Order: sequence, then C-alpha cells, then structure tokens
Amino acid sequence: MKKFGQSLARVIERSRILKQVYKKDVHFGDLVIVNTHNSTYSVRVLSHGRYLVSGGWFDLHGLSPVKTSITGCTWGGSVIKLDILAACGLCLEFGNRVVTSPIQKVTVIKYTEQN
Repeated sequence: MKKFGQSLARVIERSRILKQVYKKDVHFGDLVIVNTHNSTYSVRVLSHGRYLVSGGWFDLHGLSPVKTSITGCTWGGSVIKLDILAACGLCLEFGNRVVTSPIQKVTVIKYTEQN
C-alpha cells in the first residue's frame, strides 16, 4: 500500500507543473492546436462541453471534422484529469474513447471577431 501512495503522490506533484490548458479557460470559438507524438489535432471550442475536432485519428478514419466531447487527459492509464483539455506529456482522451499519443505542444488561439 505504501508504494501505491508514493506513486499517487508523484502523479499529483507532476500534474502541478505540466503546461496545461484547462477547459474552463477556453471559450466559444477558441482554437486549440494539439501536437502529439504521432499527430496534430485542431480543436475548435463550441459550447456545452462540445468541440469540433479535425486531424489525427479522425482524419485517418474519414470523420473530420467531428463534434465530440473531451473527457480529459491521462498518463496513458486509468487516472484521468477531467478538468484539462490538453497538457504536455499527457494523452488526450476524446468522448469516443480515442486516446492520443503523448502531447508535445499545445497552442491556444483566442477567438476574436476578426478571426
């Protein structure tokens, strides 16, 4: 049990120093570009926890663009950060259970009337 507690503490500490984008910090129209180890995803923020996603797995399966939710980010296992849209070093999990390779870079482009 002690080993589990140390692992959990390590996960919590690591999560505090990640470059991350919180779901609450993006708004309708914002564009989030997520570069993973294997792909690039374009995530347009809609409303009510929905996103318009293109790229990566969705392109490979002829589904882009698709409206979906984002469950959160994982370390590749069952621990998931539900409040995170994307974080470097973590894997993004979409509402359809697709999980990306680890995220390498996240860019947020805020929506303005001129976009």
